[in-house]
Amino acid sequence: MSAPVVISATAKHSATLIFLHGLGDTGQGWASAMAAIRQPHVKVVCPTAPTMPVTLNAGFRMPSWFDLITLDASGSEDEEGIRQAASNIHAMIENEVKGGIPADRILLGGFSQGGGLALYSALTYPSKLAGVIALSCWLPLRKTFPAEQRCPPEIPVLQCHGDCDPVVPYKWGQMTASLLKTLLKSPEFKTYKGLMHTSSDEELQDMKVFVSKHLPNM
Repeated sequence: MSAPVVISATAKHSATLIFLHGLGDTGQGWASAMAAIRQPHVKVVCPTAPTMPVTLNAGFRMPSWFDLITLDASGSEDEEGIRQAASNIHAMIENEVKGGIPADRILLGGFSQGGGLALYSALTYPSKLAGVIALSCWLPLRKTFPAEQRCPPEIPVLQCHGDCDPVVPYKWGQMTASLLKTLLKSPEFKTYKGLMHTSSDEELQDMKVFVSKHLPNM
């Protein structure tokens, strides 16, 4: 992976937000939005996915966390690629921990494919993170849960989805929310009326509240 976009804390660094972009985007695509929703003590890290051929897009090369084979809910998934991508995210978390930020002061987030990876990475990470923000996404390798789950069930999750999403169907968000309810104590699922496969001011405000609540200044 190329070097991530890093927005340093402007006060004493005591928490980190790692946010993963969607298919074909870069870390730069979300950096300013994430900077706007964090408090001064929070460092923001927005990595860019490796460039690879994507089956769903006729093998065209683009930034992608793992190969997307189909948008059919019962279709096959790039299991090896998903596990490798999660391992890379776990290494980024460990890097923050080595730098003195405890796991429970690190929040993972992502949009679309990046949101799916954030969810999967958090659920398979053995320590409790500060929380997860999962936007317009689904849980990859969902059939491997609860067996694959390593995180404690208390991890806070804010899952957001527009009910007019033409790319990742709203139904996928609902199915993911139902599954998360069986794995975690109190995941939150928010619906945005009329929202397509994008974000909105209302959603960003909800994210800001979530970040402030779960990464308070110490």
